Amino acid sequence: MNARWLRIGGTLMLGMFVSYIDRTNLSVSLPSVAHDLGFSGATFATVSGWVLTAFLIGYIFANIFGGVFTSRLDPKTVAVLMMGLWSVSTLITGMAQSVMLLVICRLVLGVAEGIYWPQQSRFVKLWFSPNELTRANSVIQYYGQFLALGLGFIILTPIHAALGWRNLFYLCGAIGLFIMVPLYAKTLLSTADAPYPEKPKDAAAAKPPKLTLASFGGVSFVLVIFAYLTQGMLFWGITLWIPMAVKSIGFSGMGQAFGSALPYLAAVALAIPMAYISDKTGKRILIAALGLLIPGVLLLLLPAVDNGYLKLALITVAMGYYASSFTPNIWSIIQSNVRPHAIGAASGIVNGIGAGGGGTLAGLMVARVYASTGSYMSGFMILGGLVVLGGLSLLLYGLIRRNYPLGIQTIKA
Repeated sequence: MNARWLRIGGTLMLGMFVSYIDRTNLSVSLPSVAHDLGFSGATFATVSGWVLTAFLIGYIFANIFGGVFTSRLDPKTVAVLMMGLWSVSTLITGMAQSVMLLVICRLVLGVAEGIYWPQQSRFVKLWFSPNELTRANSVIQYYGQFLALGLGFIILTPIHAALGWRNLFYLCGAIGLFIMVPLYAKTLLSTADAPYPEKPKDAAAAKPPKLTLASFGGVSFVLVIFAYLTQGMLFWGITLWIPMAVKSIGFSGMGQAFGSALPYLAAVALAIPMAYISDKTGKRILIAALGLLIPGVLLLLLPAVDNGYLKLALITVAMGYYASSFTPNIWSIIQSNVRPHAIGAASGIVNGIGAGGGGTLAGLMVARVYASTGSYMSGFMILGGLVVLGGLSLLLYGLIRRNYPLGIQTIKA
């Protein structure tokens, strides 16, 4: 195996695994945290909504500004520092004696992981050729993310049951600080060694190009942001609440853990055939758009199903198909249509607004709907309708890119 797939792809995949464990450990331990910190009663849904989405609020601005302001820094330096920062915040979370400190720690986690996220796209663009982008994104972002979600609920649930929520956070933070930070520092390579530099080596001393709307591919870039906003609502609206949602339809204990993990394990299983189809056909935009449209329709069917197993099956197929079709392709689409010097900034803007903003809105919306109706499924159905609009937006983007390869430049920013 080429060394860069192991040193860059393998290391960052492991880092993404740890980052998602640190994001979702609160969803597993939330009932215990609520009991100890005093919001397990009538205010559970409201306070939990803010506690869970605090991470995403920090994530919004850190992705956007982190991607822009770190574009001149070596991604290795930024990745190592941010991994250290979010690991410390995870350790301190275990010490929290108040909701306020819990929220602050989750905000810091969101800021650190938000600045970290765009660096992954920079690594992909620096170290992998254009015809390797989908596979590289799958290894680094996709498998790390969805293996963490697929295995994380299964791993974290018994650890939480055995050790309690505080020790769970201590363990997660220690893994990042004492294992992953040294691994990143030793294994990741710097920009100077990359085979696909962000700018020509003979222009190293030249002033970096300015970031403009044209750098992102023109006005049509807004359609990508909207599509990603709806997928951010789908992903986080379900992921933040899935342990509680699975419990609400009749699962408990390890059944709840496996039920929560099932949608993400399905995503991992479907990733290989979907990546093959994507690379074989080159229809990345169409495949990504269907990755929103089909799951959206499936979630709209939730109210028509009464059986808990069937509800879980709909959620599993929807999330598995969405994640395997949309997630690996969207970053390849962005990396192929955005100019090299703008990759980090574009990734930060899309992920900040989409995952951070969309996730915050969806997390609070599902909490509000649950508080009003006592049902998580009603909130999930609303997410289905929104993600259909996102799929249509991406289809329109593909039409524009086909007819105007350089984007619509007649409309000025």
